[in-house]
Amino acid sequence: MRARDTVTAAVLLIGDELLSGRTRDVNLGHIAERLTAVGIDLREARFVPDVEDEIVAALDVLRARYDYVFTTGGIGPTHDDITADCVAKALGRELYLHPDIESIIRRREAPPEVMASRLRMARVPEGAALLENPFGPHGFRIENVFVMAGIPRVMHAMLTSAIGRLEGGKPVRSRSITAFVTESQVASPLGQLQARYPDLDIGSYPFSRGDRFGTSLVARGTDVAALEALAAEIRALVEGVGGEIVEEGDG
Repeated sequence: MRARDTVTAAVLLIGDELLSGRTRDVNLGHIAERLTAVGIDLREARFVPDVEDEIVAALDVLRARYDYVFTTGGIGPTHDDITADCVAKALGRELYLHPDIESIIRRREAPPEVMASRLRMARVPEGAALLENPFGPHGFRIENVFVMAGIPRVMHAMLTSAIGRLEGGKPVRSRSITAFVTESQVASPLGQLQARYPDLDIGSYPFSRGDRFGTSLVARGTDVAALEALAAEIRALVEGVGGEIVEEGDG
């Protein structure tokens, strides 16, 4: 299958604990790296609380705007784990107990009230496909929405399951030039370069080393030839304003 030029995605990170600071998110960066590696452009990330209306509203926007939406969090056994409910509502599906997940959960004996709570994790929307999890109950995919746990090692496993089912685009490549030159020295001509290369992205990231200040200039895109041409122009620009190039890299 020929790779599409652009395949896009968004991440919806769900949980009061993320917004309160009780839990620090470490999933977004991992998802971004894995998607980039298979040619999927992560365009947006949102944090939302455990509030049904807000989760549903965010899902409605993101799933219509992007090729794929990945959610993390809210699929555990407690009353505030409502992601499955929200996904089902957003897509107009009914929830049911998936027999494969139910079988996994029932392997561990528990009092009836505890088992009832655990079985909340077996609820998936009708028509969903499972995302395998070697550590316990699975996540699921329904239409273009992938529903994953918030616990990092579990999320990693579910994402690995999801990756094999994705249609990727052309791989995004990068060229970086790091130099002792300030952003203000190159800001205006960089803007002109960006206008001339609309299909590529140019980022500038300032840094300091000792008492010297510099900028890392990074060009990203799928057209390797255009990237090489742009990198050459950035290099000439930096040298033209008296900057000292200290490092170059490809990605």
